[in-house]
Amino acid sequence: MFSLLAPMLAFAFAALVLTAAVKDVFSFTIPNWISLALMALFPAAGLVNGAPLAVLGPHLVAGAGVLVAGMAMFAFRWIGGGDAKLSAAVALWLGWPALTTFLFGAALAGGGLALILLGLRSAAARPLVLLGPPWVNRLAEAGEGVPYGVAIAVGAIAAFPLSPLYAGLAPYV
Repeated sequence: MFSLLAPMLAFAFAALVLTAAVKDVFSFTIPNWISLALMALFPAAGLVNGAPLAVLGPHLVAGAGVLVAGMAMFAFRWIGGGDAKLSAAVALWLGWPALTTFLFGAALAGGGLALILLGLRSAAARPLVLLGPPWVNRLAEAGEGVPYGVAIAVGAIAAFPLSPLYAGLAPYV
């Protein structure tokens, strides 16, 4: 049974973070159910992995630490609440040392995303953007936010294979 459940859990992780990215691009929101689903599936992934508390403990600390940092960044209006919750749920799955790869990957992807949005929001691109669908027009609006869920998803997918939790799932994936 575990051999079938492990790839399903790994797929669920990837599908949920990618769904968050797509939702963020189209609506500038990340639904709470995505972060809650990631948190709810984490114990199942730990059980399938056969991970003892000594392995899962750093995952819990990573998730809590990222949640506290995300709440502080949200309080300063640097990121949205959905970004803070998604980052914490991802950190819960990744643990240490994959957390550093996640944060670095998300930061790099966020920088690339910001450059793309600056290009879309430029006067030169404006006539072309107006020909696109409404969601592209919204992305190109000056003063709009950045759908950082995309960067979070890139960092999460890049870091997941480095997670101790994934190491236990990998033989089954």
